[in-house]
Amino acid sequence: MNTKEETTPTRKYKRYDEAFQRSTVEHWMLSGKSARQVAQELGLNVQSLQKWKRKFKALPAGQVAGTLEALQAENRRLQKELHRMMQQRDILKKTLGIISEVPGNGSNG
Repeated sequence: MNTKEETTPTRKYKRYDEAFQRSTVEHWMLSGKSARQVAQELGLNVQSLQKWKRKFKALPAGQVAGTLEALQAENRRLQKELHRMMQQRDILKKTLGIISEVPGNGSNG
């Protein structure tokens, strides 16, 4: 009896969820980089990236722009919050300096 076993290598394909695919395409479109550069940065196949672009090409026109506007609004909000926190930090530093001051020799007594 002569049995022949097939020895075809099994390929494992990575599955990426739709959110990852969408954000990758948006990154590619907004970065101005080539598909090859973005694919290489993320360890993806260029063909996959191009296929995802075609898949999401039917997106509503303002969706990518809306995402950019949302990021810019979030950035402005975070900058304001950072400024406020820095002011609070400076006030606390001054307060700590005043509290920890050693009283002068002739002032108490």
